[in-house]
Amino acid sequence: MRVTRRRLAAEAPDASLHLAEHLPQALPAGRAYGLYHPIGSEIDPREIRLPGDIALPVALARNAALVFRRYAPGDPLVADAFGILAPTTAAPEVAPDIVFTPVLAFDRRGGRLGQGAGCYDRTIAGLRAQKPVVIIGVAYAGQELPEAPMEPHDERLDAILTETGYIQVS
Repeated sequence: MRVTRRRLAAEAPDASLHLAEHLPQALPAGRAYGLYHPIGSEIDPREIRLPGDIALPVALARNAALVFRRYAPGDPLVADAFGILAPTTAAPEVAPDIVFTPVLAFDRRGGRLGQGAGCYDRTIAGLRAQKPVVIIGVAYAGQELPEAPMEPHDERLDAILTETGYIQVS
């Protein structure tokens, strides 16, 4: 799937510019939105303009849940425990209402294959234990599988956003 994602990214270098046009008008209301800083060939959700606080995830340790810190374009970023650019400790922590998460593969039942470290699964489970939260996977349409491999600890998506559409999971 990593090879597939790299190929899709090369074939559609402007795909991230089309994400926002596929968000539904009835997107659940949120006061805080969790986006992510893409790595490698992940599709970039940062072009999506949302009406509320924006936060980016920060890995404090490789085997821990992520925390989200408020972010605005131009804010300083530093490498986190995985070497991914993230807000500094000066940025306040935020518990997002809607989280846009990268995926390696997805299915229409909300199955999500991540990078394998389990960070998002721990994070999503922790957020869901605190309050209602909507989890939207962000991927290229070509990353869809008939069935994504899932383990008991894997958290399902509520929707998937691609460069070609929005899939609501029932």
